[in-house]
Amino acid sequence: MKTRALFLLFFLCGTAAARAAGSDDGGAPGVEMLNSHGETMELAFKLYDPGAETIVDYSRYGKFEGIGTDHYEYRVADRKGLAAAVGEGIYPNGSVYKDPVYRMIVTKGKLSGSQWDYVNIDNQDLSFYKWATAHDTPAVQQFYAALALEKLGETAQAIKAYYAVVVHFPKQIGWTIWHTPLYMGRLAIDRIDYLTRKHPELGIKLVDADIVVENGYNSAPADDRFTVNPGRLVKADPEELKPRPANLAKLAITKTVGTGSVQLLQFQNHHWQLRVDGKPFMVKGVAYGPTPVGKTPDQGYNLDSWMTTDLDANGKIDGPYDSWVDKNKNNRQDPDEPTVGDFALMKQMGVNTIRLYHHAMNKELLRGLYKEYGIRVIMGDLLGMYAVGSGAEWFKGTDYTNPAQRELMKESVRQMVNEYKDEPYILMWMLGNESNYGEAGDPKKDKVGFGSQARTQPEALYQFSDEVAGLIKTIDPKHPVGFSNGDTLTLDILARHLSNIDVLGVNAYRGAAGFGRSFWQDTRRLADKPVLFTEYGCPAYYSGKDADWGEEKQAEYLRGNWEDILNNAAGLGAGNAIGGVVFEFVDEWWKAGPPPQFSPSTQETVGQFRADFPDGWMHEEWLGLTSQGNGGHSPFLRQTRKSYEYFKKAWRD
Repeated sequence: MKTRALFLLFFLCGTAAARAAGSDDGGAPGVEMLNSHGETMELAFKLYDPGAETIVDYSRYGKFEGIGTDHYEYRVADRKGLAAAVGEGIYPNGSVYKDPVYRMIVTKGKLSGSQWDYVNIDNQDLSFYKWATAHDTPAVQQFYAALALEKLGETAQAIKAYYAVVVHFPKQIGWTIWHTPLYMGRLAIDRIDYLTRKHPELGIKLVDADIVVENGYNSAPADDRFTVNPGRLVKADPEELKPRPANLAKLAITKTVGTGSVQLLQFQNHHWQLRVDGKPFMVKGVAYGPTPVGKTPDQGYNLDSWMTTDLDANGKIDGPYDSWVDKNKNNRQDPDEPTVGDFALMKQMGVNTIRLYHHAMNKELLRGLYKEYGIRVIMGDLLGMYAVGSGAEWFKGTDYTNPAQRELMKESVRQMVNEYKDEPYILMWMLGNESNYGEAGDPKKDKVGFGSQARTQPEALYQFSDEVAGLIKTIDPKHPVGFSNGDTLTLDILARHLSNIDVLGVNAYRGAAGFGRSFWQDTRRLADKPVLFTEYGCPAYYSGKDADWGEEKQAEYLRGNWEDILNNAAGLGAGNAIGGVVFEFVDEWWKAGPPPQFSPSTQETVGQFRADFPDGWMHEEWLGLTSQGNGGHSPFLRQTRKSYEYFKKAWRD
């Protein structure tokens, strides 16, 4: 979908893709300086003071108080000893100011400007020195110094730096650009968990660490209550750090959802598994909306019009059956580039599911999708998001307390379920789309909004959604029902309204490391439902780099996401992941915004908003696993990206 601007994103307020003074846009490592002969030389990064301990024993240098309570505190008794143990860039060590390289580059004026200009730069040396000496919230400063160390390949030092956040500043917060809080201690634990799993050769493991933030799922931290256990870093056998799946065959099944061929099973260890025709089924899905270049919903082209579009008048639907792969990327169809169709490309990639956001307009097309290619459908109803189905005026937005609007939305759902419940391709029903982000607009203030009042009515939204899920079950008890939430915002409220909702759908864009241990803990602890990522994705555009670079970064990001999903499927990790839907299969050129500022005939390269993507920006028109080339042969031409090839291997294997 188009509106994606309110996600709880990883980066903080002020994150920029702007290049810092003295950075190298070419991506060369190290700091460039002039030697005594006036020649340019490159200084490879090396820690001036790596610290005396790889795994710091904090109990030697201070005292932990109130572990596991909201009165947690670590009191430093031997500041000098702790500083020597942790090393450069880690609280309370100040040796960075003695680092000869730091002193040289600061003298040369290489660290001028805001520390936020140093996050998404090629030269992470400068980022480290800037953040290690910044004057920001201590937890934020320490976190970004750790992130720079991580990017520099100083993994063990980065783990120590992240852990310093957990020990010293577990209750401090940062802020997104939408002024929603970020819990730095929880993010630090996520990074440690990721790094120790990714680098088992280090033999480092974090045990018992947990930071619970009661009331931490809204935008106001005033009522937050922290329960902190910093845990401890310990030495571990690298083999111990490798995931070891549980033997599900030996576990009793305690719950079954669904009376048909599609079922959700919960095991005695609370892990969840989706089964189709009695066999485990991981959702390997894509969002699909091959909007032709030049078309836009703002000018009347409906989001599901692709289901009937036949621009070449050959009796076949364009995207699904008439697309072809431009292998040499010369933007024309050569003799060795036959017409194959997107459905065939999806099958070759290993896709088993597509997500439709709101109903469908071509039943026969979907029957062909399933019969010819074995691909199923998550059928959705937007349930008033973007004012769809509620009869609400856009700027006022859907009011989930309005009886008339509620009845219109129910009737929309009844119509959908009655029409499609017996279709063999239906995998499950999905209500809404990141609906908790819904905001009313205001034309007087040029505020577009999202055609919904859900953000100010979370209780009403979730209560109504669960009521509608119950309605679906009375009509169709054979298929699971899900609700699509925006990340974990107001998850605590949603968790109180899940009696009929079977699947927790989540749109999440959290970075190349995946979704984080805190995400998996929250969803399991609060909801105890199977989790389906109803959207995850990454742009293939990187400002200032060539297309190949952008494709590589997109593939890295999506690989990290998919691996995290697999590491939390039944038998592993949290055990509640049942798959995900990549957003999206093919680029759409209308996403940057409505005309006249942006044109649907141009693939925009301006960043829409700052986010945790490779260059620090969301580029909404570049999210496809395939592109439309230069747009001259839309909607038929496809250029497959490295991310397509990644999934082709990962999903088919």
